[in-house]
Amino acid sequence: MTTVPALLSDVLAGHRLTTRDAEFLLSARRGRDIWQITAAADEMRGRRAGDNVTYVRNQNLHVTNICKNLCGFCGFGRTATDPDAYCNDRNKIQEQARLAYERKVTEICLLSGVNPEFTLDTFVDILHWIHEVIPGIHIHAFSPDEVAHAAKKGGIPTTEVVARLKEEGLGTIQGTAAEILVDSVRTVICPRKVSTADWVRIIKEAHDGGLRSTATIMYGSYETARDQAEHLGIIRKIQDETHGFTELVTLPFVHTNTPLFLKGIARPGPTGREDLLMIAVSRLFLDNFANIQVAWGKVGLKMTQLALLSGANDLAGTMFTDDVSGDAGASGSDYLDPADMERIVTDLGRTLRQRTTLYELV
Repeated sequence: MTTVPALLSDVLAGHRLTTRDAEFLLSARRGRDIWQITAAADEMRGRRAGDNVTYVRNQNLHVTNICKNLCGFCGFGRTATDPDAYCNDRNKIQEQARLAYERKVTEICLLSGVNPEFTLDTFVDILHWIHEVIPGIHIHAFSPDEVAHAAKKGGIPTTEVVARLKEEGLGTIQGTAAEILVDSVRTVICPRKVSTADWVRIIKEAHDGGLRSTATIMYGSYETARDQAEHLGIIRKIQDETHGFTELVTLPFVHTNTPLFLKGIARPGPTGREDLLMIAVSRLFLDNFANIQVAWGKVGLKMTQLALLSGANDLAGTMFTDDVSGDAGASGSDYLDPADMERIVTDLGRTLRQRTTLYELV
């Protein structure tokens, strides 16, 4: 019979966990088991990432909340006819970019619905508008779902979309729209998004084309521990092949204002136990990832500090605004001052370091 101590001993000795092992660890409920798992993950974090805790000085730039997907887990997306729908034009996008310049950010991250009217040329225009205001800024944008949409609108291959975006100034591609990479879950929580196979294919195309990306997992809605483990297995396999992921971004489901929760389909987000185990098991399972990120805007600063004791080494970014989390019901998700990061990091005897999007220390 598999035991937690035996599995942890094996993984710390260099053995690779299976997805069944990951499911077993993600399902741990006894307090002593949970603390043993987080302690092993903290040991592994020290080996792979050292004692630095990193963050990027970034700003989210909102483009539109009009979206073709209207996923059940999202409180942000709108139809074009909704009274609170918006689509920012060149002036408004450049106004946000100028604000980012004043804040001395090194990365702009686009937050946007997948507007059904957008084309590849729209995406290219947005890149140009931002670079006009901040030449050389790193732009992190366009999920595989957006790439697939632009390809379909233009009647061109997704490889062509990826190549054009890179040529026109995209720095890294977003590994969002992944949610849970299990199609039986996707048909419930995000039926209009790309399939698992298409997400995997487009991410590989981006990596092969010279664009690195984040990997993401959104957990705590409708999926099971087995689904979570399968998802981690898929991104580990991609990383084996491409080495293109910069980090894993863990995204707990924020339930409050989402159709999935209001209809009784989803549970009210992950518990604290699940938050810690997602960080810890990801660290132990993803032996080809150096960086595991905690979403401070979704879990709060105290849980963020516990996550740093459970395998996480990255605090994401300053962000400044996050309407996606806010509209779903998260509070305090808009800005984290590096001084507050410093306080929780030094309290753990670790060192806070600013980084670039590609994890070069500033």
